[in-house]
Amino acid sequence: MAGADALRLAVTDRNAALAEHYRVVAAIRRFEQLLLDQFALGRIGGTTHTCIGQEITAVGVMAAIDRSRDCVFSNHRGHGHFLSYCGEVFALLAEILGRPDGVCGGRGGSQHLHLRNFYSNGVQGGTVGNAVGVALAEKKRRSGAVTCVWLGDGTFGEGLVYEAMNIAALWKLPIVFLVEQNGIAQTTPTELQMAGSLAGRCAAFGIPVAEISGTDLDETLATASRVIDAARAEERPHCLVSHAIRLGPHSKGDDTRDPAVLQAAWAKDPVLRLQQKLGAAATAIDREVADVIGATLAAARDERRAP
Repeated sequence: MAGADALRLAVTDRNAALAEHYRVVAAIRRFEQLLLDQFALGRIGGTTHTCIGQEITAVGVMAAIDRSRDCVFSNHRGHGHFLSYCGEVFALLAEILGRPDGVCGGRGGSQHLHLRNFYSNGVQGGTVGNAVGVALAEKKRRSGAVTCVWLGDGTFGEGLVYEAMNIAALWKLPIVFLVEQNGIAQTTPTELQMAGSLAGRCAAFGIPVAEISGTDLDETLATASRVIDAARAEERPHCLVSHAIRLGPHSKGDDTRDPAVLQAAWAKDPVLRLQQKLGAAATAIDREVADVIGATLAAARDERRAP
């Protein structure tokens, strides 16, 4: 096929891929909003940290990994990472609700998840050392796997992060540090808790850094693919920093930011921008996603579903 026909096919394929990525983005957004609603109704115990505003970063990066071999370590704000990795909506919701048919038998809750090569833990910086250890193991196995570890800018207050980066650089390990610099660490703005820059801190260990807005899907996909491919080919650490702003609270309803600041951030909601880009296709996807999430909630609240 050549000429205009080939171009039309390429455009169609690209639009189809964009629609599928949007489907995951929309599912994460609706899932996270559902969790906040269920928490307010007293149906979720403990706490939960949503990634509202950061969905595109999760989807773009997880689309760039090789799920057959790459390893992913997530953190306390990891629902979007998990859903982008595997799409197991019911297993995640059941886990958060403490059901025995949850992904970890209802024992891990919102923050402690494991499925195949995906791991998460709520301890600040706690997974970074583990991720470096796995990267070392995969290098010794010659598996060609890249280990990806998610962390927030607030986690750079933990000494283990620097110890892990030092070892990863020294031993030339194929690992990507995925940093969501969302502008706030719990309730403290980044500029009040971090001196210098993230890029500068990584540079101290000779780790290359790529920075993205975290709000543009094409940019995220392209940059994440380049960074992950480089870590694999060069067998050394790389860092990818996303600057997408967290639109939701730290956890539950504890958001101390100025309402005007939040309003301005919501006006630039990246999910809405992607929705507008897709037009009618997004409307149809939103309806489908709403039905799936609604059915998932109904199933998760049905005690007969549990074994």
